[in-house]
Parts: sequence; structure tokens; C-alpha cells
Amino acid sequence: MQFKLLPLFIFIAITANSQCLTYKLSADGDTLNCVDIQGKKQGKWIVQVPKLRAEPGYEEEGIFLNDRKEGTWRKYNLMGDQLAQENYKWGNLHGKCYYFTISGLEHEENWRAVNPNKIFDTIDVQDLKDPNKYEKVIVKTDGTSLKHGIWKYYNPATGALLDTQEYFMNQLKSAEDNENDYMPPVKPNSPMQKTDSAGNKKGPTKEIIEFEKKMGKKKNAKVQDGRTF
Repeated sequence: MQFKLLPLFIFIAITANSQCLTYKLSADGDTLNCVDIQGKKQGKWIVQVPKLRAEPGYEEEGIFLNDRKEGTWRKYNLMGDQLAQENYKWGNLHGKCYYFTISGLEHEENWRAVNPNKIFDTIDVQDLKDPNKYEKVIVKTDGTSLKHGIWKYYNPATGALLDTQEYFMNQLKSAEDNENDYMPPVKPNSPMQKTDSAGNKKGPTKEIIEFEKKMGKKKNAKVQDGRTF
């Protein structure tokens, strides 16, 4: 009976992996580490890197699409502790990525993948004065990932937030840039509204108004202004 089932199992495995030139089967029968007839990595992969000299080894798992990493990839040390959770698009880092120590989360990054198949890419650039307004800009690409978004650094042991940085298309934004980003838009034909530190409208006091009225009636009146000459 077992002899009859074995050829059937082999036939199913060959049919399911007919697109793979080489591959492995997991303990659950899943196809892993498929290399297609064009020599490109496809599907689920487990990559094992042994330690070498002073560099510790690691293992990572995720999906390849036409020889490029795609979607979520997880990295572990050789003891099984998670080191990273990264997201990919077109083989480049894209979106949120998390990095860990044995104690916990150490920092998180944000990336924007650039399509390596295109020399130029169209991106949405946020208006500095109106955060709800975007303008499409064409930029030349080098087919890599750009730091884009909020980066956060933590104390792994306590989870306390230690530092925050913000990047825009690989450029680190300063605190002054962030203030300018959220300035309310001003109409071209209307003056800026002046307010005090409490947000109240500034204007002449009652005493100044009364003084100006008096001076309007006495155009030739002399006013002591503190000058000594």
C-alpha cells in the first residue's frame, strides 16, 4: 500500500513544482526556496547565513517575486530570537521596518521604495503651507530606497521613546521645517492677522485711541517725545 502511494505523492509534488528548476519541501509539504527555469527566486524562502569570523549568523524568511524580496520579511538570530521585521517592494525597503534586541524593540524606520525598472518616478510632495495639498513631482531615481517618514528610537528594556527623527525623500527635516509644514495658508490679498501669545487679536488700546482723537483736533500741538535736541 505504501509502495503505491509513494509514486502518487511524487507525481503531485512534481506537478505542483513544475515551474521550479530547484526547490525544497518543508516538513508540512510546503514548497520552499524555488528557483524557476529562468534562474529567478520565487515564492516562500528561508535564507540561512552561518556566522563568519566576528559576524553572527542569522536566518530570514519571506517571499521572493521574480528574484526580488516582496512583502514582509522576518530575521532571527541562530537562537531563534527575532532581530528585524522589514517590508519590501521591488526588492527595496518600503514602509515600516522594526529592529529588535533580545530585550525588545530598539527602533523603527520608514522607507519609500523606488521602482528600479524606471529611470524617473512620480512622487506626491506635500505643500509646506497646507498639509492637505500635494503636488506631483517627477524625480530621477537610482533604484534604491529612500528614508521617508518618522523614525523612532526606544529603550529596549523599558520601551521608553528616546528620540524621533523625520525624513522627507532621504533628507532629515529640522524642527524649523516641521513648524513651516504646518503654517496655516494665508490668502494673497489679505494681511496676516496679528495676535498676542494667547491667540487674542492685537490692536490699539483705549488710551491710544483717545490720544489719537485729541491729536487729530490739535494738529499743531507739540508732543514731548524724549528727544534732547
